[in-house]
Amino acid sequence: MAGGGLRGALGIASLVLIGGALVLMFFVVLSGVKDTTPLNKSWFLRADTSSFPGSGRDESYWTFWKICSTGGGQCGATVPALPFGYAWVGGSEGVPVGLTGNRGKGTTSNYYYYLWRFGWVFYLMSIVLTGFTFLTSVLAPCSRLAAGFSGTLLAFSLFWFSLAASLMTVVFVKARDEFRDADISASIGRYAFGFTWGAWAAMFLATIFLFLGCGVSRKGDDHVRSTKTKRSGGGFGNVPFFRRQRSRRSTRGSFIDNESQRRVKEEY
Repeated sequence: MAGGGLRGALGIASLVLIGGALVLMFFVVLSGVKDTTPLNKSWFLRADTSSFPGSGRDESYWTFWKICSTGGGQCGATVPALPFGYAWVGGSEGVPVGLTGNRGKGTTSNYYYYLWRFGWVFYLMSIVLTGFTFLTSVLAPCSRLAAGFSGTLLAFSLFWFSLAASLMTVVFVKARDEFRDADISASIGRYAFGFTWGAWAAMFLATIFLFLGCGVSRKGDDHVRSTKTKRSGGGFGNVPFFRRQRSRRSTRGSFIDNESQRRVKEEY
């Protein structure tokens, strides 16, 4: 396959992967907004909070913006970087000690407050950067420069998304363990983390494809240029031709000189 064709295939594949990653990320960000599939299944953590007087819910579901009574309905207020302990904002009695602290109106420990907050911000940053990458990667199938620029931008986005996914995973897995250690039923949301790490994998592959499209196309273009040069006789390709022409001219000159000398001798 020629360099341009391979670059086009890699560019299209990366564009599809980036688009898929964005869809998965939006499934997570929009969790709890509406009680429809898959948004009502994209929660991070479910825990039995019926024994917490300050909760007011039998079960609590942590989503990106809200804490809900069901997977996607009966949710509380929308709060950016929602403090983890807002599930028991009315009082922390009965809550595992490791989860409570002075942050978030006296509901959340420093550990959960800051890890979740930074993960939340990094997640949004990555969505914005990935969105810009999707726009620039439209030109990746036909431009080596666009492929390289998009790959660099997506790699930067992947760095922040790796931090976001790691922090969020640590926060909610550790919180689940805290609940279970206190004999409280809790489980991790398979959809939310499946979508998150699925988006990470798609971004990782797209980054590789974009850089491959940039590098492989250069080799292909150089090969095409060198082939054209050889066919057209560019550079030093015409040296043998000029040598043959020079040889023919010198041979004709010698023949003419010999004929002239013979005629002079005959006249004498």
